[in-house]
Amino acid sequence: MYKNLFLLVGFSVIFSACLFEKKAISNKKIKQGISGYVFLVAGNQMPAPNAPSPKPQPFSSTIYIYKLTNIKDVIRINESPMYTAIRTRLVDSTVSDAKGAFVIALPVGSYSLFTKVDGYYYANSYDEKNNIQRVNVLKDSVTNIAIQISHNAVY
Repeated sequence: MYKNLFLLVGFSVIFSACLFEKKAISNKKIKQGISGYVFLVAGNQMPAPNAPSPKPQPFSSTIYIYKLTNIKDVIRINESPMYTAIRTRLVDSTVSDAKGAFVIALPVGSYSLFTKVDGYYYANSYDEKNNIQRVNVLKDSVTNIAIQISHNAVY
């Protein structure tokens, strides 16, 4: 009986610790940097009468933060938003949780964000100067962003 009780208490402690750790990661507070969500968008996204729009799904992924990266600084796969190499400096990386949420503290600056999809770097947003997935971090500010992985979506 004591053996079963010991096992039950042990599993309860481990389970509680795992829940607490997950909550602590997703609720991390920072003073300056980037926070946001990663979503997966797939399938037919065309609007149809009387049909609900498909909802983006939260996606757990590694987010790579590079110094601001221009289209000329990458090796691109054809005209896709997928890249085999990035020729700017990797600053840091973080992982989004099961709800797609991520938070990372960063110094003031301009950055490009990439995720990994099917073994390639992925980013599908560009500014007017062809900088890829540009995010600016300002002093004492947290920049919020939503990253949509939509390589398997049809529009």
